[in-house]
Amino acid sequence: MPQVQSWMAVVPPAPAHKNNAGPCPSERADTLIAACLAAAANGDSHAYYDLGVAFSTGSYGADCDLVEAHKWFNLAAVVGHDDAARARADVAEDLSAREIAEAQRRAREWLRAAARHAA
Repeated sequence: MPQVQSWMAVVPPAPAHKNNAGPCPSERADTLIAACLAAAANGDSHAYYDLGVAFSTGSYGADCDLVEAHKWFNLAAVVGHDDAARARADVAEDLSAREIAEAQRRAREWLRAAARHAA
């Protein structure tokens, strides 16, 4: 089975900050999230899952937002990502029924928007 290249492998390095010691952490994080969103717009299940991880943990510059994390894990599960359904269930344990409904609404809206861009 061919190895899937992660969207993170194609992220260009962020510009160095003033002292040329490497990329500023916030610039690198913004670049990672932007690249992940672009990959997700193309239906990349790994990008969906990675966005769920970012929002569930508050990593890569994303704020911790469990409703948003549930949305991304849900999208990843729908397209067959192996670990997404379990991650979605873990996040759901910390959400109210209303928050889960909101996450599902956001996922449906993402799918509608993606279908409009594909057309």
